[in-house]
Amino acid sequence: MSGLNVVKEGLPSWTRCARNGQSDNHTRAMQRATTAEEVLRQHRAANDGAYPETVAVTLWGLDAIKTKGESVAIALALVGAEPVREGTGRVVRYDLVPLSALGRPRIDVLASLSGIFRDSFANVVDLLDDLFERAAAADEPTDMNYIRKHALALAAQGAERPAARLFGNPPGDYGSMVNEVVGAGDWEDAASLGETWRSRNVFSYGRNEGGGDAKAGGTARPEVLDALLATTGRIVQEIDSVEYGLTDIQEYYANTGALKKAAENRQPADPAAGGVPNKVALSIIEAFGSDDAPRDGGAPSVAVRDVEEILRVEYRSKLLNPKWRDAMLAQGSGGAFEVSQRMTAAVGWAATAGVDGFVFQQAAERYALDDGVASQMQRANPEAFKNVVRRLLEASGRGFWDADDGTLERLRDLYADTEDIVERVGG
Repeated sequence: MSGLNVVKEGLPSWTRCARNGQSDNHTRAMQRATTAEEVLRQHRAANDGAYPETVAVTLWGLDAIKTKGESVAIALALVGAEPVREGTGRVVRYDLVPLSALGRPRIDVLASLSGIFRDSFANVVDLLDDLFERAAAADEPTDMNYIRKHALALAAQGAERPAARLFGNPPGDYGSMVNEVVGAGDWEDAASLGETWRSRNVFSYGRNEGGGDAKAGGTARPEVLDALLATTGRIVQEIDSVEYGLTDIQEYYANTGALKKAAENRQPADPAAGGVPNKVALSIIEAFGSDDAPRDGGAPSVAVRDVEEILRVEYRSKLLNPKWRDAMLAQGSGGAFEVSQRMTAAVGWAATAGVDGFVFQQAAERYALDDGVASQMQRANPEAFKNVVRRLLEASGRGFWDADDGTLERLRDLYADTEDIVERVGG
Protein backbone atom coordinates (compact mmCIF):
# COMPACT_ATOMS: atom_id res chain seq x y z
CA MET A 1 0.00 0.00 0.00
CA SER A 2 1.31 3.45 -0.85
CA GLY A 3 1.63 6.29 1.63
CA LEU A 4 -1.17 8.10 -0.23
CA ASN A 5 -3.61 5.25 0.38
CA VAL A 6 -2.58 5.14 4.01
CA VAL A 7 -3.57 8.78 4.42
CA LYS A 8 -6.85 8.37 2.52
CA GLU A 9 -8.01 5.42 4.58
CA GLY A 10 -7.51 7.09 7.93
CA LEU A 11 -5.24 4.39 9.28
CA PRO A 12 -2.45 2.23 7.92
CA SER A 13 -3.44 -1.16 6.63
CA TRP A 14 -2.67 -3.36 9.63
CA THR A 15 -6.35 -3.06 10.53
CA ARG A 16 -7.77 -3.73 7.06
CA CYS A 17 -9.18 -7.20 7.54
CA ALA A 18 -10.56 -9.12 4.61
CA ARG A 19 -14.28 -9.83 4.74
CA ASN A 20 -13.63 -13.51 5.15
CA GLY A 21 -11.64 -12.77 8.32
CA GLN A 22 -8.51 -14.44 7.02
CA SER A 23 -6.44 -11.34 6.21
CA ASP A 24 -2.77 -11.41 7.16
CA ASN A 25 -3.29 -7.83 8.33
CA HIS A 26 -5.61 -9.07 11.07
CA THR A 27 -2.79 -11.27 12.35
CA ARG A 28 -0.48 -8.26 12.15
CA ALA A 29 -2.89 -6.16 14.20
CA MET A 30 -3.10 -8.85 16.87
CA GLN A 31 0.69 -9.06 16.82
CA ARG A 32 1.06 -5.36 17.61
CA ALA A 33 -1.41 -5.67 20.49
CA THR A 34 0.76 -8.50 21.83
CA THR A 35 3.80 -6.26 21.48
CA ALA A 36 2.12 -3.55 23.56
CA GLU A 37 1.31 -6.10 26.25
CA GLU A 38 4.95 -7.20 26.24
CA VAL A 39 6.02 -3.60 26.86
CA LEU A 40 3.67 -3.51 29.86
CA ARG A 41 4.82 -6.93 31.08
CA GLN A 42 8.45 -5.82 31.07
CA HIS A 43 7.58 -2.60 32.88
CA ARG A 44 5.61 -4.42 35.58
CA ALA A 45 8.39 -6.94 36.05
CA ALA A 46 10.80 -4.10 36.78
CA ASN A 47 8.40 -2.10 38.96
CA ASP A 48 6.88 -4.50 41.48
CA GLY A 49 3.84 -5.19 39.32
CA ALA A 50 2.84 -1.56 38.83
CA TYR A 51 1.58 -0.37 35.45
CA PRO A 52 3.05 2.79 33.92
CA GLU A 53 0.37 5.48 34.13
CA THR A 54 1.66 7.10 30.95
CA VAL A 55 3.67 5.65 28.07
CA ALA A 56 5.17 8.03 25.51
CA VAL A 57 4.94 6.61 21.98
CA THR A 58 6.88 8.16 19.11
CA LEU A 59 4.84 8.52 15.92
CA TRP A 60 7.12 9.14 12.93
CA GLY A 61 5.91 9.58 9.38
CA LEU A 62 8.31 7.37 7.44
CA ASP A 63 8.05 4.67 10.10
CA ALA A 64 4.25 4.74 9.78
CA ILE A 65 4.44 4.38 6.01
CA LYS A 66 7.01 1.57 6.04
CA THR A 67 5.34 -0.45 8.81
CA LYS A 68 1.76 0.42 7.77
CA GLY A 69 1.07 2.16 11.06
CA GLU A 70 2.40 -0.25 13.66
CA SER A 71 3.32 2.55 16.06
CA VAL A 72 -0.30 3.75 15.92
CA ALA A 73 -1.44 0.19 16.60
CA ILE A 74 0.75 0.05 19.69
CA ALA A 75 -0.69 3.34 20.97
CA LEU A 76 -4.25 2.08 20.44
CA ALA A 77 -3.47 -1.20 22.21
CA LEU A 78 -2.07 0.64 25.24
CA VAL A 79 -5.21 2.76 25.51
CA GLY A 80 -7.46 -0.19 24.78
CA ALA A 81 -9.11 0.88 21.54
CA GLU A 82 -9.91 -0.51 18.11
CA PRO A 83 -10.91 0.99 14.74
CA VAL A 84 -14.48 1.32 13.49
CA ARG A 85 -15.06 1.27 9.72
CA GLU A 86 -17.71 2.47 7.38
CA GLY A 87 -18.99 0.32 4.52
CA THR A 88 -16.11 1.24 2.22
CA GLY A 89 -13.58 0.05 4.79
CA ARG A 90 -12.41 3.55 5.71
CA VAL A 91 -11.68 4.05 9.39
CA VAL A 92 -14.02 6.67 10.84
CA ARG A 93 -13.43 6.29 14.56
CA TYR A 94 -11.45 4.52 17.27
CA ASP A 95 -13.71 2.95 19.88
CA LEU A 96 -12.76 2.07 23.43
CA VAL A 97 -12.63 -1.62 24.25
CA PRO A 98 -14.70 -2.31 27.40
CA LEU A 99 -12.58 -2.57 30.53
CA SER A 100 -14.05 -6.02 31.15
CA ALA A 101 -12.52 -7.19 27.87
CA LEU A 102 -9.28 -5.23 28.28
CA GLY A 103 -8.57 -6.77 31.68
CA ARG A 104 -6.22 -4.00 32.86
CA PRO A 105 -6.16 -0.21 33.22
CA ARG A 106 -6.21 2.04 30.18
CA ILE A 107 -2.70 3.43 29.83
CA ASP A 108 -2.40 7.13 29.11
CA VAL A 109 -0.36 7.83 25.98
CA LEU A 110 1.78 10.86 25.21
CA ALA A 111 2.04 10.76 21.42
CA SER A 112 5.25 12.43 20.24
CA LEU A 113 4.62 13.45 16.63
CA SER A 114 7.29 14.06 14.04
CA GLY A 115 6.60 16.93 11.68
CA ILE A 116 6.18 14.50 8.79
CA PHE A 117 3.61 12.43 10.68
CA ARG A 118 1.74 15.58 11.71
CA ASP A 119 1.55 16.82 8.13
CA SER A 120 1.02 13.51 6.30
CA PHE A 121 -1.43 11.81 8.68
CA ALA A 122 -3.63 14.71 9.78
CA ASN A 123 -6.71 12.47 9.65
CA VAL A 124 -5.10 9.92 11.98
CA VAL A 125 -4.12 12.75 14.33
CA ASP A 126 -7.76 13.88 14.37
CA LEU A 127 -9.04 10.38 15.07
CA LEU A 128 -6.57 9.92 17.91
CA ASP A 129 -7.48 13.33 19.36
CA ASP A 130 -11.15 12.34 19.36
CA LEU A 131 -10.29 9.03 21.03
CA PHE A 132 -8.43 10.72 23.88
CA GLU A 133 -11.30 13.16 24.46
CA ARG A 134 -13.77 10.30 24.75
CA ALA A 135 -11.44 8.25 26.94
CA ALA A 136 -11.06 11.21 29.30
CA ALA A 137 -14.85 11.54 29.51
CA ALA A 138 -15.57 7.81 29.90
CA ASP A 139 -17.57 6.83 32.96
CA GLU A 140 -14.85 4.59 34.36
CA PRO A 141 -12.95 4.51 37.67
CA THR A 142 -9.76 6.55 37.59
CA ASP A 143 -7.68 3.63 38.84
CA MET A 144 -8.67 1.79 35.65
CA ASN A 145 -8.48 4.73 33.26
CA TYR A 146 -5.30 6.77 33.61
CA ILE A 147 -6.33 9.09 30.77
CA ARG A 148 -9.38 10.14 32.76
CA LYS A 149 -7.35 10.33 35.98
CA HIS A 150 -4.81 12.72 34.48
CA ALA A 151 -7.41 14.79 32.60
CA LEU A 152 -9.42 15.34 35.78
CA ALA A 153 -6.28 16.42 37.64
CA LEU A 154 -5.37 18.87 34.88
CA ALA A 155 -8.92 20.24 34.73
CA ALA A 156 -8.84 20.83 38.50
CA GLN A 157 -5.71 22.92 37.93
CA GLY A 158 -7.51 25.02 35.34
CA ALA A 159 -5.74 23.63 32.28
CA GLU A 160 -7.43 24.04 28.93
CA ARG A 161 -7.89 20.87 26.86
CA PRO A 162 -6.77 18.48 29.61
CA ALA A 163 -7.25 15.54 27.20
CA ALA A 164 -4.66 16.86 24.70
CA ARG A 165 -2.21 14.04 24.04
CA LEU A 166 -0.63 14.64 20.59
CA PHE A 167 2.39 16.92 20.81
CA GLY A 168 4.98 18.09 18.31
CA ASN A 169 6.96 20.97 16.86
CA PRO A 170 5.53 24.43 16.09
CA PRO A 171 3.17 24.48 13.10
CA GLY A 172 5.13 24.21 9.86
CA ASP A 173 8.40 23.58 11.70
CA TYR A 174 10.45 20.43 12.12
CA GLY A 175 12.99 18.94 14.52
CA SER A 176 13.87 19.18 18.19
CA MET A 177 17.10 21.17 17.61
CA VAL A 178 18.83 18.86 20.11
CA ASN A 179 21.17 17.45 17.45
CA GLU A 180 22.16 20.98 16.46
CA VAL A 181 22.93 21.85 20.09
CA VAL A 182 24.94 18.65 20.61
CA GLY A 183 26.74 19.15 17.30
CA ALA A 184 27.85 22.63 18.36
CA GLY A 185 28.76 21.45 21.87
CA ASP A 186 26.70 24.37 23.14
CA TRP A 187 24.84 22.79 26.03
CA GLU A 188 25.21 23.00 29.78
CA ASP A 189 24.24 19.56 31.03
CA ALA A 190 22.12 16.55 30.14
CA ALA A 191 18.99 18.06 31.70
CA SER A 192 19.23 21.05 29.38
CA LEU A 193 18.89 18.77 26.35
CA GLY A 194 15.57 17.56 27.72
CA GLU A 195 14.43 21.15 28.10
CA THR A 196 15.47 21.92 24.53
CA TRP A 197 13.26 19.04 23.37
CA ARG A 198 10.39 20.22 25.57
CA SER A 199 10.57 23.80 24.27
CA ARG A 200 10.21 22.49 20.71
CA ASN A 201 7.37 20.04 21.40
CA VAL A 202 4.78 21.93 23.44
CA PHE A 203 2.31 22.23 20.54
CA SER A 204 -0.84 20.14 20.75
CA TYR A 205 -2.54 18.90 17.55
CA GLY A 206 -5.85 17.37 16.57
CA ARG A 207 -9.37 18.21 15.46
CA ASN A 208 -9.90 20.23 18.63
CA GLU A 209 -6.89 22.46 17.98
CA GLY A 210 -6.38 25.41 15.64
CA GLY A 211 -9.58 24.98 13.69
CA GLY A 212 -8.83 21.33 13.01
CA ASP A 213 -5.94 21.94 10.59
CA ALA A 214 -3.00 19.84 11.86
CA LYS A 215 -0.56 21.54 9.50
CA ALA A 216 -1.40 25.08 10.56
CA GLY A 217 -3.23 24.79 13.86
CA GLY A 218 -1.11 23.59 16.74
CA THR A 219 -1.69 25.18 20.13
CA ALA A 220 1.03 25.57 22.76
CA ARG A 221 -0.02 23.69 25.90
CA PRO A 222 3.12 23.45 28.05
CA GLU A 223 1.20 22.77 31.27
CA VAL A 224 -0.43 19.66 29.76
CA LEU A 225 2.83 18.39 28.27
CA ASP A 226 4.65 18.89 31.58
CA ALA A 227 2.00 16.93 33.47
CA LEU A 228 2.17 14.06 30.99
CA LEU A 229 5.97 13.98 31.14
CA ALA A 230 5.78 13.84 34.94
CA THR A 231 3.62 10.70 34.81
CA THR A 232 5.53 9.01 31.99
CA GLY A 233 6.98 5.71 33.15
CA ARG A 234 8.17 4.33 29.83
CA ILE A 235 8.85 5.41 26.25
CA VAL A 236 8.35 3.31 23.13
CA GLN A 237 10.35 3.75 19.89
CA GLU A 238 10.07 1.54 16.82
CA ILE A 239 13.06 0.82 14.59
CA ASP A 240 11.80 0.01 11.10
CA SER A 241 15.07 -0.80 9.30
CA VAL A 242 17.83 -3.32 9.82
CA GLU A 243 20.20 -0.97 7.98
CA TYR A 244 19.87 2.07 10.25
CA GLY A 245 19.76 1.81 14.02
CA LEU A 246 19.80 4.08 17.03
CA THR A 247 23.49 4.91 16.68
CA ASP A 248 23.35 5.65 12.95
CA ILE A 249 20.90 8.55 12.83
CA GLN A 250 21.17 11.73 14.89
CA GLU A 251 17.37 12.09 15.17
CA TYR A 252 17.02 9.09 17.46
CA TYR A 253 18.90 10.61 20.39
CA ALA A 254 17.77 14.14 19.47
CA ASN A 255 14.10 13.17 19.70
CA THR A 256 13.59 9.95 21.62
CA GLY A 257 16.65 10.26 23.85
CA ALA A 258 15.86 13.90 24.63
CA LEU A 259 12.20 13.00 25.29
CA LYS A 260 13.46 10.49 27.85
CA LYS A 261 15.54 13.20 29.50
CA ALA A 262 12.61 15.67 29.49
CA ALA A 263 10.46 13.08 31.29
CA GLU A 264 13.22 12.30 33.78
CA ASN A 265 13.60 16.01 34.55
CA ARG A 266 10.04 15.91 35.91
CA GLN A 267 10.19 12.66 37.87
CA PRO A 268 10.18 12.63 41.67
CA ALA A 269 13.51 12.20 43.41
CA ASP A 270 14.59 8.68 44.28
CA PRO A 271 16.06 8.56 47.82
CA ALA A 272 17.72 5.23 47.07
CA ALA A 273 19.64 6.87 44.22
CA GLY A 274 20.91 9.79 46.26
CA GLY A 275 17.96 12.05 45.56
CA VAL A 276 18.30 12.09 41.76
CA PRO A 277 15.07 11.82 39.71
CA ASN A 278 13.73 8.40 38.81
CA LYS A 279 14.88 6.99 35.48
CA VAL A 280 12.36 6.54 32.68
CA ALA A 281 12.77 3.32 30.72
CA LEU A 282 12.97 3.34 26.92
CA SER A 283 11.69 0.27 25.07
CA ILE A 284 12.97 -0.29 21.53
CA ILE A 285 10.72 -2.33 19.23
CA GLU A 286 12.56 -3.88 16.29
CA ALA A 287 9.73 -3.94 13.76
CA PHE A 288 12.00 -5.14 10.96
CA GLY A 289 12.45 -8.53 12.65
CA SER A 290 8.78 -9.47 12.68
CA ASP A 291 7.33 -12.63 11.20
CA ASP A 292 3.88 -11.32 12.23
CA ALA A 293 2.97 -14.43 14.22
CA PRO A 294 3.09 -14.56 18.03
CA ARG A 295 5.30 -17.28 19.42
CA ASP A 296 4.15 -20.05 21.75
CA GLY A 297 2.51 -18.70 24.85
CA GLY A 298 1.56 -15.43 23.14
CA ALA A 299 5.04 -13.90 23.26
CA PRO A 300 5.56 -11.35 20.50
CA SER A 301 7.73 -12.20 17.52
CA VAL A 302 8.92 -8.58 17.47
CA ALA A 303 11.78 -8.02 19.89
CA VAL A 304 11.17 -5.52 22.70
CA ARG A 305 14.44 -4.51 24.35
CA ASP A 306 15.68 -1.77 26.64
CA VAL A 307 17.67 0.99 24.99
CA GLU A 308 20.80 0.17 26.98
CA GLU A 309 20.93 -3.33 25.48
CA ILE A 310 20.38 -2.05 21.95
CA LEU A 311 23.10 0.58 22.28
CA ARG A 312 25.64 -1.99 23.51
CA VAL A 313 24.85 -4.34 20.64
CA GLU A 314 25.01 -1.61 18.01
CA TYR A 315 28.27 -0.11 19.25
CA ARG A 316 29.94 -3.52 19.41
CA SER A 317 28.71 -4.52 15.95
CA LYS A 318 29.49 -1.23 14.20
CA LEU A 319 31.57 1.59 15.66
CA LEU A 320 33.80 -0.68 17.76
CA ASN A 321 33.94 -3.51 15.23
CA PRO A 322 37.32 -3.52 13.40
CA LYS A 323 35.68 -4.96 10.28
CA TRP A 324 33.12 -2.15 10.18
CA ARG A 325 35.88 0.39 10.84
CA ASP A 326 38.03 -0.95 8.02
CA ALA A 327 35.06 -0.89 5.64
CA MET A 328 34.49 2.77 6.49
CA LEU A 329 38.17 3.62 6.07
CA ALA A 330 38.14 1.98 2.65
CA GLN A 331 35.49 4.52 1.58
CA GLY A 332 37.86 7.41 2.16
CA SER A 333 36.42 10.80 3.07
CA GLY A 334 32.80 9.58 3.16
CA GLY A 335 33.62 6.70 5.46
CA ALA A 336 35.53 8.98 7.83
CA PHE A 337 32.50 11.26 7.91
CA GLU A 338 30.27 8.32 8.91
CA VAL A 339 32.60 7.50 11.81
CA SER A 340 32.58 11.15 12.86
CA GLN A 341 28.77 11.32 12.83
CA ARG A 342 28.50 8.26 15.05
CA MET A 343 30.94 9.72 17.55
CA THR A 344 28.77 12.82 17.85
CA ALA A 345 25.72 10.60 18.31
CA ALA A 346 27.56 8.66 21.03
CA VAL A 347 27.89 11.88 23.03
CA GLY A 348 24.20 12.60 22.47
CA TRP A 349 23.17 9.14 23.66
CA ALA A 350 25.55 9.33 26.64
CA ALA A 351 23.81 12.52 27.73
CA THR A 352 20.23 11.39 27.21
CA ALA A 353 20.24 7.66 27.91
CA GLY A 354 23.69 6.70 29.14
CA VAL A 355 26.49 4.99 27.23
CA ASP A 356 28.96 2.63 28.86
CA GLY A 357 32.42 4.10 29.27
CA PHE A 358 33.95 1.19 27.36
CA VAL A 359 32.42 2.64 24.17
CA PHE A 360 34.58 5.76 24.35
CA GLN A 361 37.63 3.86 25.59
CA GLN A 362 37.51 1.38 22.73
CA ALA A 363 36.65 4.08 20.21
CA ALA A 364 39.78 5.93 21.28
CA GLU A 365 41.82 2.76 20.84
CA ARG A 366 40.26 1.87 17.45
CA TYR A 367 40.46 5.31 15.82
CA ALA A 368 42.61 7.88 17.62
CA LEU A 369 45.29 5.90 19.42
CA ASP A 370 45.94 3.52 16.52
CA ASP A 371 48.62 5.42 14.63
CA GLY A 372 47.85 3.82 11.27
CA VAL A 373 44.11 4.48 11.49
CA ALA A 374 44.65 8.02 12.78
CA SER A 375 47.01 8.82 9.92
CA GLN A 376 44.60 7.37 7.35
CA MET A 377 41.66 9.38 8.67
CA GLN A 378 43.71 12.57 8.87
CA ARG A 379 44.58 12.20 5.19
CA ALA A 380 41.09 11.19 4.05
CA ASN A 381 39.07 13.74 6.00
CA PRO A 382 40.92 15.81 8.61
CA GLU A 383 37.74 17.60 9.69
CA ALA A 384 36.04 14.29 10.45
CA PHE A 385 39.03 12.98 12.39
CA LYS A 386 39.23 16.25 14.30
CA ASN A 387 35.60 15.76 15.34
CA VAL A 388 36.27 12.18 16.46
CA VAL A 389 39.04 13.39 18.78
CA ARG A 390 36.95 16.34 19.92
CA ARG A 391 34.06 14.06 20.91
CA LEU A 392 36.39 11.78 22.86
CA LEU A 393 37.74 14.76 24.79
CA GLU A 394 34.21 16.07 25.29
CA ALA A 395 33.01 12.72 26.61
CA SER A 396 35.78 12.77 29.18
CA GLY A 397 35.13 16.39 30.12
CA ARG A 398 31.43 15.75 30.66
CA GLY A 399 32.06 12.70 32.82
CA PHE A 400 30.87 10.07 30.35
CA TRP A 401 34.26 8.36 30.26
CA ASP A 402 37.00 8.08 32.89
CA ALA A 403 40.08 8.43 30.68
CA ASP A 404 43.56 8.39 32.19
CA ASP A 405 45.86 11.41 31.98
CA GLY A 406 48.14 9.82 29.41
CA THR A 407 45.29 9.10 27.04
CA LEU A 408 43.93 12.62 27.38
CA GLU A 409 47.34 14.11 26.68
CA ARG A 410 47.69 12.05 23.49
CA LEU A 411 44.23 13.08 22.38
CA ARG A 412 44.96 16.76 22.96
CA ASP A 413 48.15 16.46 20.92
CA LEU A 414 46.24 14.72 18.11
CA TYR A 415 43.60 17.43 18.15
CA ALA A 416 46.22 20.16 17.87
CA ASP A 417 48.03 18.34 15.07
CA THR A 418 44.80 17.82 13.14
CA GLU A 419 43.81 21.46 13.57
CA ASP A 420 47.10 22.37 11.89
CA ILE A 421 46.30 20.02 9.01
CA VAL A 422 42.84 21.52 8.62
CA GLU A 423 44.27 25.02 8.55
CA ARG A 424 46.84 24.08 5.91
CA VAL A 425 44.18 22.40 3.77
CA GLY A 426 41.87 25.39 4.18
CA GLY A 427 44.67 27.83 3.41
